[in-house]
Amino acid sequence: MAPKPKNKKAAPASTSVTFNRKARYEYTIEEEFEAGIVLTGTEVKSLRMGRSNIADAYAGPSRDGEIVVHNLYIATYANGNRFNHEERRPRKLLLHKKQINKLLGRLKVRGVTLIPLSLYFNARGLCKLKLGLATGKKEYEKRDSIKQRDWQRDKARIMREKNG
Repeated sequence: MAPKPKNKKAAPASTSVTFNRKARYEYTIEEEFEAGIVLTGTEVKSLRMGRSNIADAYAGPSRDGEIVVHNLYIATYANGNRFNHEERRPRKLLLHKKQINKLLGRLKVRGVTLIPLSLYFNARGLCKLKLGLATGKKEYEKRDSIKQRDWQRDKARIMREKNG
């Protein structure tokens, strides 16, 4: 193999498109997975413009034994004319067979769901979806996480005042 040219610019590590901010508040994340996603051209262009939302999205098995993300909103591309895409169509996720089998087994357990955490472009320019295998939190667990977050913020403030 030939050596790579040295004068190429370094690619950014990853450029984030969107986050699911409520995911860690609503769910306890047990395990995270990174999956590719099958997209059309206008979807990629719309994502590069940052026009998407994963707050209501969830993933699950399809009839073909694959993992599919549902309710992922990607806005229509303004210059796409007749080749535009549906905004909330189910999109196939690209995972290894072992990962798919593991996820399908875990999703059969009551109360376990697969939710998108973030959507981003990696260093190679490929669109990736970070998924979390999660269980829903009870109301008192949500209050505990709020209390813990507030305490961490107060503790950091106290340490800054003490040192500064």
